[in-house]
Amino acid sequence: MLVKCTCHGSTYEIARRKMIRALVEFRIRGVKTNIPFLTSLLTHPTFIDGKCWTTFIDDTPALFDLVSSQNRAQKLLAYLGSSIKGQIGEPKFKGDIIMPDLFDEAGKKLDVSQPCQKGWRNIIVEKGPEAFAKAVRANKGCLLMDTTWRDAHQSLLATRVRTVDLLNIAKETSHAYSNLYSLECWGGATFDVAMRFLYEDPWDRLRKMRKLIPNIPFQMLLRGANGVAYSSLPDNAIYHFCEQAKKHGVDIFRVFDALNDIDQLEVGIKAVHKAGGVVEGTVCYSGDMLNPHKKYNLEYYMELVGKLVDLNIHILGIKDMAGVLKPRAATLLIGSIRKKYPDLPIHVHTHDSAGTGVASMVACANAGADAVDTATDSMSGMTSQPSVGAVLASFEGTEHDPGLNVNHVRAIDTYWAQLRLLYSPFEAGLTGPDSDVYEHEIPGGQLTNMMFQASQLGLGTQWAETKKAYEQANDLLGDIVKVTPTSKVVGDLAQFMVSNKLSFDDVQQKAVELDFPGSVLEFFEGLMGQPYGGFPEPLRTNALRGRRKLDKRPGLTLEPLDLQKIKKDIHTKYGSVTECDVASYAMYPKVFEDYRKFIEKFGDLSVLPTRYFLSKPEIGEEFHVELEKGKVLILKLLAIGPLSDTTGQREVFYEMNGEVRQVTVDDNNAAVENTSRPKADPGDSSQVGAPMSGVVVEIRVKDGGEVKKGDPIAVLSAMKMEMVISAPHAGKVGSIQIKEGDSVGGSDLICKILKPGEK
Repeated sequence: MLVKCTCHGSTYEIARRKMIRALVEFRIRGVKTNIPFLTSLLTHPTFIDGKCWTTFIDDTPALFDLVSSQNRAQKLLAYLGSSIKGQIGEPKFKGDIIMPDLFDEAGKKLDVSQPCQKGWRNIIVEKGPEAFAKAVRANKGCLLMDTTWRDAHQSLLATRVRTVDLLNIAKETSHAYSNLYSLECWGGATFDVAMRFLYEDPWDRLRKMRKLIPNIPFQMLLRGANGVAYSSLPDNAIYHFCEQAKKHGVDIFRVFDALNDIDQLEVGIKAVHKAGGVVEGTVCYSGDMLNPHKKYNLEYYMELVGKLVDLNIHILGIKDMAGVLKPRAATLLIGSIRKKYPDLPIHVHTHDSAGTGVASMVACANAGADAVDTATDSMSGMTSQPSVGAVLASFEGTEHDPGLNVNHVRAIDTYWAQLRLLYSPFEAGLTGPDSDVYEHEIPGGQLTNMMFQASQLGLGTQWAETKKAYEQANDLLGDIVKVTPTSKVVGDLAQFMVSNKLSFDDVQQKAVELDFPGSVLEFFEGLMGQPYGGFPEPLRTNALRGRRKLDKRPGLTLEPLDLQKIKKDIHTKYGSVTECDVASYAMYPKVFEDYRKFIEKFGDLSVLPTRYFLSKPEIGEEFHVELEKGKVLILKLLAIGPLSDTTGQREVFYEMNGEVRQVTVDDNNAAVENTSRPKADPGDSSQVGAPMSGVVVEIRVKDGGEVKKGDPIAVLSAMKMEMVISAPHAGKVGSIQIKEGDSVGGSDLICKILKPGEK
């Protein structure tokens, strides 16, 4: 096939531009073309100047460094086609979201076309962290932090709220919440989930939010020596990360450690100090301080607060991640800290899992807290934070007035009420408070995710059993402080116990032969720090089976990351690179690479309306996507072709701006549904079965290879939980039934390990 394109114009430059436009608009499918080369030629400076010579192409090898057209529309159709079954379910809200109006006291509509400039952040910008801390302590009321932009949707909606839906309400929020202590909007699970599931750059989110909300301090959750990862990293990675976070918009860093390990906390605190941020050194609250038999008592907390004060923190944070801080305990703890440290600002965080969150926050304010956490009404309660409306009503007529206009707060909530329905597929199905939290102590941000995980792993009907197993897992691990990542350790062990029908005694007695989840082994190694009271023995030794045991903070054993090499490698693989990319890679190398590959394949999905990001359109339904200002795609799903039995693919047909477009996509859902795998025979010791449902991320053996007892065979991943499947005995590997990327169910046959003489 030969296609010619001829363009002419009144000048050379006009003709050149016409040719470029013609090439950009060409759509030739099924065969390779030289369009990228021609585009490179037409845009070369020498060609633009009209100074080419006979051997110009031969003499200019740079012409062959081709960059394909972005072809954003076709990439977008490829994504829409690949997600024809939707991500998880149909949203309950399918209309256009109605934006709220704000009115002043005279009933005049406020102009929110520009962000508000008045707010507490001005003190940080103009006078620094110390002046901010003093102003907070001198404030007569009890200030509020709004968690809706991070912890609330992390706790209720699996952290799935997209950047576009935050930005849509940003300017209104800057006005309505101008007197906030802070807006918690970054860090924690939002960082990796943005790349892992939303296909977004978390740094891009931060920059865009900062531009639209310049007046309210931004607060992030920093996991001490872990940064925003799930295990410790080299110190230079933490310092580099904090420098970038401060530079791009974070003001207040809530620095905590999952084990309250002061050595781990110190790394994060010093990194924030160096970056110039406000240090909110944090104590994680666990158990029941009022129970005299519990290991975490008032003396424990007061000693820890003293160590944090010695590290020159600006603010003290109390993080009640499970919502187990009862009102009387809150009065005792906050009152004791206030008495000993009269000039120290105190900021308290809780979850409302048991329904006592509002009462506890009022108790904290009465005892001397300077700020407490709330969430907008429609995103509050249960595993989220207490309702801002309820707290405002409780403070009404008292000295704790936070200085917010309740009518503005309610107006903003009308937006979030609609948005929660839009993200309804990620709801965990909670119907009310759960006072069992005082027993199992599952953090609010984890409880809904564990329910979601249990459903995905086929354990949805065993939720009560899973909660009980969580208690037992915590006891097995030595009654540890439970917050990311240690809460994940307890949760992984609990789900492992339920999946494999293991009791408390079974785990202890069979530890030397069990394939524990990777997070449990990392905890026992000491990669998450040193737990108060030490590790449980002999379980630790039996589970590790000769693996190393760290007795100091893990960062001391880690070589500094070569950040320049990381930057160079990213540039080689993907072209463009920033310091933020380096920080993302340092935290999550594989997640970052998968994200960049996804973007290369499907393009920027931030332009796609959330409804169509989450679920497919109806056949014949028309919708619009604005790629950029002035460039709108009018799309309509026309038909979904049949699944090919041989390729596992299907054709999807769209109409785009009146033109029919066809995309061929892999239907991974159908492939999984149509796959039937043999099950391992539990009575045959040579057959190795999958301990639970998941995806095979790595195979470490080959057919015919020799293995010893305990050697790793494969690595299985299930909802962020990784598990190494090991050889039950020595022998020769045979009949491998899986490959990397396969989805497997519990007890599916992985391979056989034949003993000498067996066939």
